[in-house]
Amino acid sequence: MLKAIRNNIPNAITCLNLLCGALAVAAAFSAYDDVCCGLKGYQLAVILIGLGAVADFCDGLVARLLGAVSGIGKELDSLSDLVSFGLAPAMLVLNVLWGIFPGQWWPLVTMLIPVFGALRLARFNVDTNQTTTFTGLPIPANAMFWIGYAWWLAVSRVEQAEFHVSVAAVVVTVLLLSWLMVCDLRMFSLKMHSFALRDAWRQYVMILAAILLVALLGVPGFSFLILLYVVICYADKCVLMFKGK
Repeated sequence: MLKAIRNNIPNAITCLNLLCGALAVAAAFSAYDDVCCGLKGYQLAVILIGLGAVADFCDGLVARLLGAVSGIGKELDSLSDLVSFGLAPAMLVLNVLWGIFPGQWWPLVTMLIPVFGALRLARFNVDTNQTTTFTGLPIPANAMFWIGYAWWLAVSRVEQAEFHVSVAAVVVTVLLLSWLMVCDLRMFSLKMHSFALRDAWRQYVMILAAILLVALLGVPGFSFLILLYVVICYADKCVLMFKGK
């Protein structure tokens, strides 16, 4: 009995991630309305996606601490990530854009985000080499970019009467981020596997950048943080190509 409870604690935390993602989807449909505690829908959706990310970090940590790693837990984690970091940010951006472009169909291009997120997760599940490094943009990082982007769009729409969004820029951004999730670019893990500066300098750079960008720009700073992440990974690739590796 106690063993069964212990083994399911990580799965329960994973389900919290899934629940946060589902609630974020619901909140996204009231993007510009006051929905809870004075928060607008887009603000609540961002908070819920962030809570889902915390749960996503904790479930793996707890599973390793309890020795409760399982195949079911891995599959449940992927399904939860698809909702919280694929579907939820896509619905958030979609509804924010519909508030700016009511009645137009083109914002549905954001539905490519969960589609390519699913491809990214499926590839991750069958690739045993993705442990300390990843192939393509991890789906939680994808979500971080989109919550920053959606927040910027929503705040700009609310605060500026003459706010104009480039349709082409949004479409290109969706296509680019979707492609990054399934491309062959090797990307380092944002989790700390060593505290030695030589081994973890990239993670330290990301931590310092996160503090500075969020302090200066607020939530939109997360979008620039992910762009920095991609640039560092691409620079690593260029260095390896130069060395002939």
